[in-house]
Formats: sequence, C-alpha cells, structure tokens
Amino acid sequence: MKKIIIALAAVMILAAGCGQNGAGSAGVEITVVSPFDSGDTNRENFVKAYRAYETASGYTVIDRSSPSNEDWKAGILEDFEAGREPDVLFFFHGADADRIVQSGKVVSISDIRKEYPDYAANMKDSMMPVSTANGRQYAVPVNGYWEGLYVNKKVLANCGVAIPGADYTWERFLADCAVIRDKGYTPIACSLMDVPHYWFEFCVFNHGNLSSHPQIPGQAGDAAGRKWASGLLDIRELYELGFLPENTATAPDSEINYLMTENKAAFMIDGSWKIGWFQANTDRLEDFMVAYVPARGERLPTDIIGGLSMGYYITKKAWDDPRKREACVAFVSAMTADEVVSSFGALSVTALKGGTTPPRDADALVVSALAMTKNCTGIVGAVQDQLTTDARTSLFDDVAGIAAGAVAPEDAIGRCLALQR
Repeated sequence: MKKIIIALAAVMILAAGCGQNGAGSAGVEITVVSPFDSGDTNRENFVKAYRAYETASGYTVIDRSSPSNEDWKAGILEDFEAGREPDVLFFFHGADADRIVQSGKVVSISDIRKEYPDYAANMKDSMMPVSTANGRQYAVPVNGYWEGLYVNKKVLANCGVAIPGADYTWERFLADCAVIRDKGYTPIACSLMDVPHYWFEFCVFNHGNLSSHPQIPGQAGDAAGRKWASGLLDIRELYELGFLPENTATAPDSEINYLMTENKAAFMIDGSWKIGWFQANTDRLEDFMVAYVPARGERLPTDIIGGLSMGYYITKKAWDDPRKREACVAFVSAMTADEVVSSFGALSVTALKGGTTPPRDADALVVSALAMTKNCTGIVGAVQDQLTTDARTSLFDDVAGIAAGAVAPEDAIGRCLALQR
C-alpha cells in the first residue's frame, strides 16, 4: 500500500517554495478538466494550487478548464462516451454524473484507498458525495455551497421594514414585500426567464421538511408532486402580487442582479458564490447581508439548502496507467488539502474534518454569511441536482409560464418527469 505519495501531496503547497521536483516524474502529464475558467472567482486559487503541485512534484498539468453551464456538462458526457475523457475531472455528482459512473470510467474512493489508504483522509466520509447510480463515493469535494436570502438593508430602512431574523416566516415576508412594493421598490430581484431555481427550491422546501425535500415525484399527483405544485403556485402568487420585476420573464439574471446594487430591490435568493459578485459590484457592502429564507409549515427558517455538489474524480483510463495513477492521486490530494480548500471557499459547506479557516478582515456581508451558516439548524441538498439535464431544463423553462398562469404546474411537472425516466 502506498502512503508516501499522499503525505507528499499534503505538503506540496509548502514544498513549492523550495523548488524541489519529485523524482522520476519528469515528462508525466495529466489532463485536468474543471469549471475554474477565467470567469470563475476561484480561477486564481485553482491555478496557484496546481502550479504549486507541479513545482513540488515535477508532474505537469494540462489545464482544460471551461465555464460551467449545460453545454459544458453535455460536452463532458460526450467526451466520456467517445473515449476522450481526461485524467482528472472536477464535476458534479448526482444525476449529472450517473452516466459517467455507470460507464465504469471513474474510480471509486474505496478502490483508490485499497492502494492509497490515506486518500482523502482529511475529509469526513459521511459528508463526501454518494453516487445516486450505485451508492458509492467517487468525488473528493472542495468547496460546497449554501443558498440564502441576500438583503438590501438600505432599501428595507427606506421602507421602514425590519431586517429579517432567524424567525422569519412566509406570512411576515409577504407583508414586508407588500410594504416594499407600495413604497415603489421591487421586493424580489429574480429572473424567471434565466434563474428561477433558487425560488423553486425554497418554495418547495416550504411545503416539506429536511427529510422529504430530496424526494423526486413519481408522478405529478403523488405527495412529492403535490408539494412541487404547491411551491410553484407560491411563485405564481409572488408574481401576481407584483413582488417580482416587471421584466422577470424576459430579462437575464445578469441584468436583474443590479436591482440590488442600484438600491431598487430588497431581496434576492442566491448561493454562496454570489458574495464575490457583490464584492465586485458595490463598495457599500455594509448595506447588504445574508439572512434566512422565510419559512412556512414544518420547515424552520434556519433550515437551509446546501451541500457538496462537486468534486474531483480520477478516471479509470488514468488509474490503469501506472505513472499517471500516482500523479492523479497526488494531484487530487494536493488540491483537496485543508489550506487549498480554505482558499477556495472558507464560507462554504465543507467536508474537512478540521473545517475551513475563515478569511481575515472579513467584510460585513461575509460576517453575516458566516453567522447564517454557523447558526443553521439543518441542511439539505438541492432537489434539482437529482434531475437529469433535460428534465431540469424542461421544468425551469416552464416556470415563467406557470407564474403568468399560462401553464399548469401539474403539466410542467409531468413533462419534467417524462424526461427523467
């Protein structure tokens, strides 16, 4: 059993400063595919980490990163089917990865540990993603995610509305939105044309609980289907009450976002990654905070959506090459070391046994996010991650029509499930 390379990988970031290359590794190249492209806020962290790995080990990384979107996902699946898969892949788990797992072209963590028992030893096994295809673990995670309510405190103050707390209910939220609307502001910044899924997740969550949220309907009329329909009808209510932007069905998310920083909107649901957008687009971070999404029914406001949706896979093709095998194991170990994971997402959900290191001199928005995640009472993954690409696209394409009353929620759910099978 080979343990030495894991120890080497764990200190690669420190060794990089010494300029020492690993023996016998010259000429070995590994191809890595990731979404850490130039437009990603973690691009610099990704490049810094793999270059340190190269310096310390002597291996070479061929970086084939591209922006993450549905076309990127489809292209990766096509590459695997055509035998063009990389050596290491940073990709989603769940339904998006089922075809890759079922193809037998990636190696499970348990199989890797038969030869490298310390592989991913700094991670909590219970928090590492489990494949929905066969219940085994394949991906070693880096930074996870959470979804929460971004709040423009200045707009709320102008409207005389209190800042949401840990007891924020749906009824109180609707009343607050009515006041905000009547004061001439947009209560909710949301593009139903482009990014309806955050509101879908929490509206559905509000008709269930932590244990039932991950359930995908078997049909539109079963319990899970009725829960989805009720959540979609809540989105229709928000639309009918005039709480969404007038152009919610026609404007992209990139345009709607500025309603927040231009002090025209009060609330937005988005993920942990959105903090970087606020930091880049306003110098008044003290005017914003992350709060809990309003709740109803069994769900507590402090129950949030989040998890570890992506991680590093080692492909079977690389594993079967003795020289690349060691290079890939060392690469993943280096890229998932505690200090690297912290640099990627200290604010995110993590599987690290020791947790991440919070950033120094955190701004007001970051401080509020840290408080939100620290005091949450429960966390569950996004149910949309269990849908296939076609099913997910179909459902979310229908949300704007559902809000406008042109599409019945049951019909949209039925079309989605037909593509899921």
